[in-house]
Amino acid sequence: MSTANALPLWQPDPERIARARITEFQAWAARHHGAPAEGGYAALHRWSVEELETFWAAVAQWFDVRFSTPPDRVLADRSMPGAQWFPGATLNYAEHALRAAADRPDAPALLHVDETHEPRPVTWAELSRQVGSLAAELRALGVRPGDRVSGYLPNVPQAVVAFLATAAVGGVWTSCAPDFGARSVLDRFQQVEPVVLFTVDGYRYGGKEHDRRDVVAELRRELPTLRAVVHIPLLGTDAPDGALDWSSLTSADTEPVFDQVPFDHPLWVLYSSGTTGLPKAIVQSQGGILLEHLKQLGLHCDLGPDDRFFWYTSTGWMMWNFLVSGLLTGTTIVLYDGSPGYPDTAAQWRIAERTGATLYGTSAAYVMACRKAGVHPARDFDLSAVQCVATTGSPLPPDGFQWLHDEVRDDLWIASVSGGTDVCSCFAGAVPTLPVYVGELQAACLGTDLQSWDPAGRPLTDEVGELVVTNPMPSMPVHFWNDPDGSRYHDSYFDVYPGVWRHGDWITVTSRGSVIIHGRSDSTLNRQGVRMGSADIYEAVERLPEIRESLVIGIEQPDGGYWMPLFVHLAPGATLDDDLLDRIKRTIRRELSPRHVPDEVIEVPGIPHTLTGKRIEVPVKRLLQGTPLEKAVNPGSIDNLDLLAFYEDLARKRA
Repeated sequence: MSTANALPLWQPDPERIARARITEFQAWAARHHGAPAEGGYAALHRWSVEELETFWAAVAQWFDVRFSTPPDRVLADRSMPGAQWFPGATLNYAEHALRAAADRPDAPALLHVDETHEPRPVTWAELSRQVGSLAAELRALGVRPGDRVSGYLPNVPQAVVAFLATAAVGGVWTSCAPDFGARSVLDRFQQVEPVVLFTVDGYRYGGKEHDRRDVVAELRRELPTLRAVVHIPLLGTDAPDGALDWSSLTSADTEPVFDQVPFDHPLWVLYSSGTTGLPKAIVQSQGGILLEHLKQLGLHCDLGPDDRFFWYTSTGWMMWNFLVSGLLTGTTIVLYDGSPGYPDTAAQWRIAERTGATLYGTSAAYVMACRKAGVHPARDFDLSAVQCVATTGSPLPPDGFQWLHDEVRDDLWIASVSGGTDVCSCFAGAVPTLPVYVGELQAACLGTDLQSWDPAGRPLTDEVGELVVTNPMPSMPVHFWNDPDGSRYHDSYFDVYPGVWRHGDWITVTSRGSVIIHGRSDSTLNRQGVRMGSADIYEAVERLPEIRESLVIGIEQPDGGYWMPLFVHLAPGATLDDDLLDRIKRTIRRELSPRHVPDEVIEVPGIPHTLTGKRIEVPVKRLLQGTPLEKAVNPGSIDNLDLLAFYEDLARKRA
């Protein structure tokens, strides 16, 4: 992918730069902490990674982080893994998330939207009251700091209340979306042994009701550590025997009490996709997430009390946790529970309009689906409140940038961001004071020494290399669950470059400081020494209207050769004839390189994904190399296991 964009697609005007919170922060940090007053974002970023302790001390002070016990210092040990942040400090994440209740009790903290697309508010006062009531009940049930509390819940206000009440008592939250099957949930929850399970009787999606009571019964049978199950009657059914009723636990008028816990006390457990084995159970800390999300949401996303923050997500994806942290900045967060495309492809734009969202986040795949479907957001909806459209999940193709610019507004801040569940944050992405170039993330984030490295550990500029982070971030995992010697944690990120986080993505850091993501490095295409990310192939091929979705795999052959098939899922009515084959190959040859024209183009009934919507390249590669299905993939992590039969059968035929 070229890094030679001459002109930005969007440039913030001087007034916008002046009023951005990151501009105010830089001026304040210059006065109080020695940050550079001149040089803009590039100078601020350089200072933030060179003076790491001073930077994070400044973030804590700027956002008025309330340490009930002050820290001994900012960073006692910089080693990775094992960095020790703010030793001696105590605090509580939920206390910070509910601070706006004191100043703006009647303003909306949450806007809940279902498939009717009619927003329903929950005020700060009401959110605080429910959290206070539920936290008291959790303590009465014997929940103590460090106990795990689980949610099998959709993206509804009850999930936010249950999470904040858990954090208030020092419990450790973990959640799965109710479209996960029992095996997928148990693969996650059995690892952490929860003592309480919050659950719904079902959910609504795509205009239909989905009863999950049988799954809930199986979860109760297979989670012997449960002391209590709390029933939330989303479909209106009665609580099953032995379950507690949600309304009875949240009806008291109780001020929340916040257990003060150490900075590195676990806040939640998130899970990797688990495509090739049990999902990694990733533990992040109360203090680390608090500081990292204040930085991301308050500075990079420029959110504050007057904003409304909508990101389409489910409780099974880290973006739900990121969305809820919008409360830390006093922002109203929008919770949408339903299909992203119901009753039509434009659904998310309608929700953005009706909620007055100022920052609207979605997936790159949704943007491209809207483009293919001929959606016209600005023509059909009043999006005047939307200041920024952000995307993640996969790289936003250049056509996606241009479509948002043309179809939403030419003065639109487009923030393609990239990070990971592993840090529940972004390595690179949104900066409100920088220009946006087509196909590029604006910059590495503050405090994150993001670099592109070659195999020998040498930094690269304007060349493809491994995404590495050379200094610790507060939200990096404190550990993995059930990894007593830390070996699984170490092997996941630090086995290639000792002491340096290797994330597993191919990136280019451009000479202007922007970042291009090329896809996963463990499924990167490497022909004749030319490396290319799969995302580059998808971006080129999926412009063709006949291609609904694609999957490209590069496989090293025993004889030293290299087989690179491209699998295509066609749009209804399309045929993989000689004309389409020729156009696919010409597109890749012209836009990427002749080396990356596939050896074969194969029509498939569908492309398999993880439960959070990511194409599963590595497990398909393993299947095609002859690995048995049960060893190549964790069945509970896949959205449609039947699709893998095609690739398994193809491997048999090739063998």
